[in-house]
Amino acid sequence: MNPNTVIVRFETVAEQTAGPVRRIIGFTRARELFSLIDSADLEANPRSAKAGPVTESILESITETPDTFVFKTKGILVGASSYEKLQRNRYRLTFENTKIEGILDGGHNTLALGTHILVHALGDNAIKRKVRTWADFKEFWEEHRDEVEDLRARKASDDDYDSSALDFLIPLEVLVPSNLEDDESTDAFNSSLLSICSARNNNVQLTLETKAGKKGFYEVLRSALPMEIEERVEWKSNDGGDVKVRDLIALSWIPLSKLDLDDMPKILPQNIYRNKGECAKLFDDFMSRDDVSRATDGEYTRKVHNKQVMSALKLAGMLPTLYDKIYKDFPEAYKANGGKFGNINVVKVAANMRTQPTTYFTERNVDYSYPDGLIMPLVYGLKALIQVEDNGTVAWATEPMKFLDEHLAVIVRKYRPVLDAFRFDPQKVGKNEGSYDLIYDAFETQLERQSA
Repeated sequence: MNPNTVIVRFETVAEQTAGPVRRIIGFTRARELFSLIDSADLEANPRSAKAGPVTESILESITETPDTFVFKTKGILVGASSYEKLQRNRYRLTFENTKIEGILDGGHNTLALGTHILVHALGDNAIKRKVRTWADFKEFWEEHRDEVEDLRARKASDDDYDSSALDFLIPLEVLVPSNLEDDESTDAFNSSLLSICSARNNNVQLTLETKAGKKGFYEVLRSALPMEIEERVEWKSNDGGDVKVRDLIALSWIPLSKLDLDDMPKILPQNIYRNKGECAKLFDDFMSRDDVSRATDGEYTRKVHNKQVMSALKLAGMLPTLYDKIYKDFPEAYKANGGKFGNINVVKVAANMRTQPTTYFTERNVDYSYPDGLIMPLVYGLKALIQVEDNGTVAWATEPMKFLDEHLAVIVRKYRPVLDAFRFDPQKVGKNEGSYDLIYDAFETQLERQSA
């Protein structure tokens, strides 16, 4: 067997030694994973990586909070039987026996991070749906080697460079023999890798969304969704859906936040985009309240009985379709105001892509692929179209589809200064509270003019 060799560079690094093992631990940039993915494999990992809620949550964290992602993950654990310390925090690692050496833990992190790289290399979010296993990923990785290498070669000075793609930090831990000159110590190291690897792979917990689904908190929303969307949602861990339930829960706070109930949770509008985990937690807490749901079948499951909440969740069932409509129509609305949508840095033109891009929820073909951070303020603006009735329930003040057909271009004209100010950076646009306030006012103004 020919040994596989890789050089990794740490941004910050420290070394610790105990018995036959030396631990090299620190932070590395995502771009350092290219060579690691090429040379190391998951053969040594006892749990094969598979796409699902775990990898989706990791991808979400990378997209929404790249600056703090390094503190939200255990990162990747690598074992190598031989190494050499180089200059500038670099280490040359050699994997001589890939049955016990390579990626020992963090397989799901590696799969998610590799998928993230592929998405940016190909400019195609649909890759997330196509990569279901590590074998799928490796096949795509090799098939699109040219695009991957092109992304790897890009520099910060390049016009098409997206700093969020490769410059965020990842925790990397490397286990190597403490004394390469001592055969007994090296043998002890190799023997210890199996037990270390096994111990690192025995901690799996149910997600918050899975627990909430088991309690029955999603039933009203589930019944309100069009069947074509409901069937694509991963309502519980590993059931194979392409749509994340936490995306639906985040959107549901748009109508829920219109309710006039005691002690309503306060949701910052930008958190619907940047902190869906918090949205899911607050949803679970809110739905657990006795004034919202009551216990059934003992104390474990609950049924929603609050009519105001039920009315809001029924409106939430329409939001995925409206979300996709905005995603599809936004480019034309932008062009109607003199803009050249295809020239925007983060936008990919369908005609230039290998795979036809589609909308997220309904899988409708679209002419462009772009980050959803650009449209989240527009999606939030739909809240202005929701009115509170005399009995406290909520309803549409106007038919939202028709409203978007008639007014989206005008609203986007008011939105352009925000996009220009942030240079179409989806992270900055999607996380800025002022973006949401401006668009909410724009929706409200157009609704008033329509009603006048």
